[in-house]
Amino acid sequence: MSTYMPKAGEVERKWYVLDAAGKPLGRVAAQAAMLLRGKHKVTYAPHVDCGDHVIIINCKDAVLTGKKLEKKYYYHHTGYIGHLKAVRYDTLMDQKPCKAMELAVKGMIPNNTIGRAAMGRLRLFEGAEHKHAAQKPQVWDR
Repeated sequence: MSTYMPKAGEVERKWYVLDAAGKPLGRVAAQAAMLLRGKHKVTYAPHVDCGDHVIIINCKDAVLTGKKLEKKYYYHHTGYIGHLKAVRYDTLMDQKPCKAMELAVKGMIPNNTIGRAAMGRLRLFEGAEHKHAAQKPQVWDR
């Protein structure tokens, strides 16, 4: 008996919708990362990109537990000497809630070609409406 190995051309990709309203940001990001990688499938293999498309709605309604809104910072460097920028998460969640969700999901997938392809299948929306109804996405509520 031989072990089944999935091939890149044989992967069937589905569309899923995650609702972030009232849920912790990290929990939603962990579910999205699992779906993007394909770890929920029985045919998962770490060397094959077998993930699905993920739509996250209501990013602005995601919550951060504890005192993370005041104590957690998003850092990025401009490339110039001494230009390390810091933004508190309460400001980030007010101005760019989709960016906060994208950063959380990106930190949970690998930094390689499979991870970059997975991030290309992530769609983020601040409100409850999305423009991917034609793909007939299924609601993921596990």
